Amino acid sequence: MAAEPRSESPQPTAAAAGSEKLETATFGSGCFWCTEAVFQQLRGVKTVVSGYSGGNVQNPTYEDVSTGRTGHAEVIQVTYDPAVLSFDELLKVFWQTHDPTTPNQQGNDVGTQYRSAVFYRTDDQRRTAEQYKQQLDAAKTFPRPIVTEITPLKNFYPAEKYHQNYFKLNSSQSYCQFVIRPKVEKFNKEFKKLLKEE
Repeated sequence: MAAEPRSESPQPTAAAAGSEKLETATFGSGCFWCTEAVFQQLRGVKTVVSGYSGGNVQNPTYEDVSTGRTGHAEVIQVTYDPAVLSFDELLKVFWQTHDPTTPNQQGNDVGTQYRSAVFYRTDDQRRTAEQYKQQLDAAKTFPRPIVTEITPLKNFYPAEKYHQNYFKLNSSQSYCQFVIRPKVEKFNKEFKKLLKEE
């Protein structure tokens, strides 16, 4: 399948976001199908786009990234309303819905493209993420130290169209049934207060 042309977008624009009040965050926490399905349900979240970030290859394809040689991670770009949902709350969801202690691995997904990462856009996002990470480690929230990479966003390339809204459009697919659905159901129980209203 030929890759569709995609452009890098390191900084969101007011036009792209739809409102000057919206902000954007970029997270990598394993397979972007899973991460997208979780973050789409949060109140205050306007859009979630699956894509690639953190590498040096321009306009990478899924096949390129899957080799583990591009430097890119599978990520999601979340556009949200900070008056409804804070960056702290996004970080809480991020860290509590994957294992941030396993380098370059989430479950059976192994490779640098599955690394845990916060790609910050501002100094405020960097400080908040670093402080939150330190607090989690100090509290021994996880049995091992957090290995999440906190690094400036250099680029973001939207993934191919067939990767977008994957869980919603392919819920009967086996990976969705056995990997994504249980994760979403667990998330819905643990984060009821942050979910969008039905």
